[in-house]
Amino acid sequence: MKAYRLHVQGIVQAVGFRPFVYRIAHENNLRGYVKNLGDAGVEIVVEGREEDIAAFLRDLREKLPPLARIEMIRKKELPPQGFDRFYIEKSSQGGEGGDSIIPPDIAICDDCLRELFDPTDKRYMYPFIVCTNCGPRFTIIEDLPYDRINTTMREFPMCDYCESEYRDPLNRRYHAEPVCCPVCGPSYRLYTSDGEEIIGDPLKRAAELIDKGYIVAIKGIGGIHLACDATNEEAVAELRRRTHRPQKPFAIMAKDVETVEEFAFLSREELEELTSYRRPIITLRKKEPFPLPENLAPGLHTIGVMLPYAGTHYILFHWSKSKVYVMTSANYPGMPMVKDNDRAFEELKDVADYFLLHNRKILNRADDSVIRFVNGRRAVIRRSRGFVPLPIEIPFNYRGLAVGAELLNAFGVAKNGKVYPSQYIGNTSKVEVLEFMEEAIEHFKRILRVNEFDLIVADLHPSYNTTKLAMEMANELNVEFLQVQHHYAHIASVLAERKLDEMIGIAVDGVGYGTDGHTWGGEVIYLSYEDVERLAHIDYYPLPGGDLASYYPLRALMGILSKVYGVEELEGIIERCCPKAIESLRYGRVEFNVVLTQLAKEVNTGYASSTGRVLDAISVLLNVAYRRHYEGEPAMKLESFAMRGKNDLKFEVPVDGELIRVEELFAQALDVIDTASPADIAYSAHLALGRVFAETAIDRAREFGVKNVGISGGVAFNELIVKTARKIVEAAGLKFHTTHEVPRGDNGINVGQAFLGGLYLEGYLTKEDLML
Repeated sequence: MKAYRLHVQGIVQAVGFRPFVYRIAHENNLRGYVKNLGDAGVEIVVEGREEDIAAFLRDLREKLPPLARIEMIRKKELPPQGFDRFYIEKSSQGGEGGDSIIPPDIAICDDCLRELFDPTDKRYMYPFIVCTNCGPRFTIIEDLPYDRINTTMREFPMCDYCESEYRDPLNRRYHAEPVCCPVCGPSYRLYTSDGEEIIGDPLKRAAELIDKGYIVAIKGIGGIHLACDATNEEAVAELRRRTHRPQKPFAIMAKDVETVEEFAFLSREELEELTSYRRPIITLRKKEPFPLPENLAPGLHTIGVMLPYAGTHYILFHWSKSKVYVMTSANYPGMPMVKDNDRAFEELKDVADYFLLHNRKILNRADDSVIRFVNGRRAVIRRSRGFVPLPIEIPFNYRGLAVGAELLNAFGVAKNGKVYPSQYIGNTSKVEVLEFMEEAIEHFKRILRVNEFDLIVADLHPSYNTTKLAMEMANELNVEFLQVQHHYAHIASVLAERKLDEMIGIAVDGVGYGTDGHTWGGEVIYLSYEDVERLAHIDYYPLPGGDLASYYPLRALMGILSKVYGVEELEGIIERCCPKAIESLRYGRVEFNVVLTQLAKEVNTGYASSTGRVLDAISVLLNVAYRRHYEGEPAMKLESFAMRGKNDLKFEVPVDGELIRVEELFAQALDVIDTASPADIAYSAHLALGRVFAETAIDRAREFGVKNVGISGGVAFNELIVKTARKIVEAAGLKFHTTHEVPRGDNGINVGQAFLGGLYLEGYLTKEDLML
């Protein structure tokens, strides 16, 4: 007779782990117990024959529930205590040192989906159907351990039927904390915009209203969506008008995979991601001719698509004639997604015609995650529902807070060699978003049992609200404060995910505050455990009006061209090539003349090395886009336009020492602008940028004796640039790296910040290395 205590850590809560342990213990004739330790993991005590315990341990590793993951098992022999059976013991509260991982929100499983449409089942057509293998997790949890009392489901006492399933270790719903049924669980109500309840089946009536062209606000798992019939061009246009989103692409939800294949191409990798338990939005390439309204994603060759992930969605499509809905976050541009019923009526009364709301609280807002496949590999654009709060491993063991960037924000909490990135926060220049961020930080501290920090890390930009917040927190908590350069953090995120010691990094981005006070965004950087160095960059070009150039990219075009042409020539070039761009300025020709004066006299002019602004400028030159209505719009539309190109015009971007002379790319484009296809020019410009960055990185890699080249930043989602760079780097015998878990844009910068924070605390890099 032998006895052992096992301490198991990993994803072992809310995934059916304890009933799984119970079953395999009985199958192997063992006695003892399994106990949830809150954030500290799960404790198992087993007694029995040595060979039965060995078989149990094999089963523990090899027969895990689908969503469970064991990261570590500590095993200690005990004297036998004479247990008479194996049982599941009541959960206990864990301490700060623990490392249990809460699973993310999980799409409805196949078993629940079958029951949902089984007329003989107690939960037939019940939208909140869940089991241990699916349903909300992160969005409803308030504290650990993950028991019903610590979730928003505590407001719904279980009926006898649900409780009998909940208490049965052999049942699929054993300790499924959100378990409920129509008798005891949450319910939907349908309301007019005035708050008057509509009698009848709320989901059936909502589906009928959507079919008639109305806009319906639908409360789901992580927040409220705005839905309309995606096949109805007028309804889509009206939703754009009401939400003040004239151009931003709308995400759509398709009834099933067969429907998706009617309007978009779907690779095997995209299909796997689309149907995964995460159910993110995937940006797929449109089929031509595109059978859905063009105003869903104006000017883009891609469309953001997701599949139903909750019973609510499946029931709506069951009743609906339409097979495709717009399903976009319910918020005005730059504001947090609405999640509460009372706020919905207050904030969305002028947007939604009807409100389909349930009475379960959403504790933690979580937008839909967004993914794109770039060069056949997964690139996470927005990491939120379905991912959060799963961690990213880093090789540094400290407690820290990395507050991320200003736009597309997510923060990260470092603990026990992991970074736990938050859900998508958004644009923290808005006060409401910053307040949401502060609330989310407190929640992460609570569920991760992090009561104090060793370090708080922020961006180098002095005006970011996140930087100011981090500085205030550091002062209040008496914690060391560290600022790190934006693009160093981008490259560090690749080192962190790919577990590398050193790399030549290509940072291709919109904007980031440089150590010299200029705006960076087109950099070649060496980063290792012992050094960080900017080796090359796009030669600075003027940005008349500074940040205005990001909204009116004609300003960036004029700034770049002014490095080659005089002001008089510049005026003639714009008049000849893109005269409508002048009209796009807020004050038209008057403003155009002011910009010319700014360039001539070098007043109110910043300087940038941004790749994003370069792409924006090409977009204007080729009359693709003149304004930025949403983040990255001109560059995204330029990429879609370039996809039509076929001929590489072999543009060459010269490199002069450390300077990448992109202005010469524009001069070459102007030489052929009257004879070549605009799409070919756009295509060739992308290839030229991919080539120059790759070749520059290869030269520096050979100089430093480095075998790894990586790419990160917002432009690292660009298919043509990344594909070109990868091909050239790998042909040179070097390894090419990007991230597949951490977002490449600013949404993932917190991981890089946390990694650099670890390098700093371990004494590898100094503050001066990271700031100067």
